[in-house]
Amino acid sequence: MSPNTFGSTEAALESGVGAAAGGDGAGAGNWGRRLLVIHNPVAGWRRRHRLWAVIERLEHRGCLVDLRETTRRGDAEAFASAALADDYDRMVVAGGDGTINEAINGLADRRLPLAVVPLGTANVLAAEIGLGVHSSGVARAIADGPAATVALGRIRGRSGRMRRFSMMAGIGFDAHVVARVDPVLKRWTGKLAYVVASLLQLRDHKDQVYEVTVDGRRYRAASVIVAKGHFYGGKFVVAPDARLHEPYLHVCLFGRAGRWAVIRYALALFAGQLHRLPDITLIRAHKVEIDGPAGEPVQVDGDLDGELPVVIDIDDRVLRLAVPAGAARRGARAAPAVAS
Repeated sequence: MSPNTFGSTEAALESGVGAAAGGDGAGAGNWGRRLLVIHNPVAGWRRRHRLWAVIERLEHRGCLVDLRETTRRGDAEAFASAALADDYDRMVVAGGDGTINEAINGLADRRLPLAVVPLGTANVLAAEIGLGVHSSGVARAIADGPAATVALGRIRGRSGRMRRFSMMAGIGFDAHVVARVDPVLKRWTGKLAYVVASLLQLRDHKDQVYEVTVDGRRYRAASVIVAKGHFYGGKFVVAPDARLHEPYLHVCLFGRAGRWAVIRYALALFAGQLHRLPDITLIRAHKVEIDGPAGEPVQVDGDLDGELPVVIDIDDRVLRLAVPAGAARRGARAAPAVAS
């Protein structure tokens, strides 16, 4: 992970990581937490042994684990909606970025920190906070990691329906790829499903132009990614200056259309040089409005979620996210004190 993923803010470190009320800071005294674990058995079903290893380590630490398994889309949101800080010390989401997104949107009691067991295909949020896949490190972050403050993105469509996101929203080529991913192939092959969907979309690609208004200034783009974190699709970098704790959106505008442009952008992304291309525009923003042809899909944290037009800004409430202690030493912003 980049040593500055959360920013190297001296004041954040001096304020004391884990300053939240209720003894939520890092330290050995935090063993024995009450944990609600929301598990999506479909996401990363081949990696479910990782979850059992994490739970075993947590129970060895004296944690009380309440395991809830999802059976359909929306279950994670419902479980999170019913969770209260009076009943649990942390809510743990075991799944991919889509399951995490559901839980974030369901979470009503913002005193309750969210933690992650990465079981999905890309695990972008886990990569952003420097959370690995080894069970010992994941269990330490859940049981003893400090709660950092995350400023969430917020996206609204024409109907007024609102969704929050932690990492990104996309319009254009990547949204069409997400729309074409075969869920059965994804379950069995993971990232290969996205490769197949990308090739199919490249074959059938039709140029589109999107009208984008960023803090009142108008642009036109062939594709758009609105990022909250700097990683995308795993550990590829789209917005190198984006930080989870900062209340800003980072808008990436792809200036050229056509198949060859898509291939060029993909190669630059793989090489870590996308942001250096002259026809890539990166803008830090508070509010983004995007419009385009009717029915154009929108992806949110890697899952299909709505159509254009959309308005994107920063949510007025923050998320408290359990992060590895090492992330805090490198500059993670401590969560503010919250009254019980």
